[in-house]
Amino acid sequence: MSALSQRREPAPVRHSAKVIDGALAMLTVVIFVAVALAAGVQSPWRGPVPVIPFALFLGALLFVRRRWPMTVLLLSIAAMFAYHLTNEAPNGWIWPIWAAYFTAATTPRVCWVAAIGVAQLVYSAVDFRWVIGRNMTHYLIHTVGEALLLAFIIGAGLLYAASLRWRERLRETDGRVRGAEERLRVAQEVHDTVAHTLAVVGVHLNVASDTLEEAPAEAAAALRLAQDVRNRAMADLAALIDVLRTSPTGTAPQPDLASLGALVANARATGLEVALDERGDPSAVPATCAVAVYRVVQEALSNTLKHSGATTVEVTVAYQPDSVSVEVVDNGHGTPGGTLREGHGLAGMRERVSALGGTLTAGPVPGGFAVKARLPLADSSP
Repeated sequence: MSALSQRREPAPVRHSAKVIDGALAMLTVVIFVAVALAAGVQSPWRGPVPVIPFALFLGALLFVRRRWPMTVLLLSIAAMFAYHLTNEAPNGWIWPIWAAYFTAATTPRVCWVAAIGVAQLVYSAVDFRWVIGRNMTHYLIHTVGEALLLAFIIGAGLLYAASLRWRERLRETDGRVRGAEERLRVAQEVHDTVAHTLAVVGVHLNVASDTLEEAPAEAAAALRLAQDVRNRAMADLAALIDVLRTSPTGTAPQPDLASLGALVANARATGLEVALDERGDPSAVPATCAVAVYRVVQEALSNTLKHSGATTVEVTVAYQPDSVSVEVVDNGHGTPGGTLREGHGLAGMRERVSALGGTLTAGPVPGGFAVKARLPLADSSP
């Protein structure tokens, strides 16, 4: 089977292939009949092998050349032998069946194609030897020309097959790159989920530890909240890990802007006072940008819980026609010593925002610590 037909092509490609095959068939019929008439054939519908039916047969074979390339080549050669044995008109051996040779040369059996072509050339040279005594130049032009034509056709078939393999490798490489990018994105999702969960659960466990003896009910409530957060995080992680274990082109579950309320509620459950202020219409925000907004708020709240010692946080999300602005400001002390050390979470936020053409800043502000991001909507369409 030809390399052209080993893989199922899309419908538009198959339609285009049929159009090309039809055009080649028509061209073969017209040129073959025209050359035969020009060479002196008087009755193209008569004779042991009539010219027009023979040309139609060669043209019809081209409609199945992609499915059975070697069969079409052998039938075409056999037909040419039958034609030359019963007709005196010199109509060539190679050019009438060049399309069959070309298609067969794109298959792994190209060595057999070359051998068959050489055998046909040798036979044609012997069959045409009667011209040597009359016109040696004509004989050389005929034999050498057909040999050069055969070499060109086989070479073109090899180049075409190589280009198909190269394009297939490019598609495979592109698929692997997309898979690697998807896995990297999922890894970032895993980091964000784990970091936020550990921060919230850690706060609840500290509350339970501090109140275990004095207020057992409060400690039990804190443990239940920690368990709820842990269970939700495990469900998210299970879905994310499932993506890594299955197809690299799979789609991981994505948070959206509607999940910001639950994110803030989790932070409030730790005792942190969190105010969420959403301004504008979020309906026009693309999915990729919505995920980035969610992750920026999540990582900022996680950093507040883990590092800043803050008691209040203000989360502001402003939806504008051309961008989304995120600002998370707490009243904590930021990082110890006032120096900002950019860990994986902050670096991941910055990379995520930069990938969408946005900007992110994080650092101390008067009275606390702030994370600010701006994401353009035009560059974040999925």
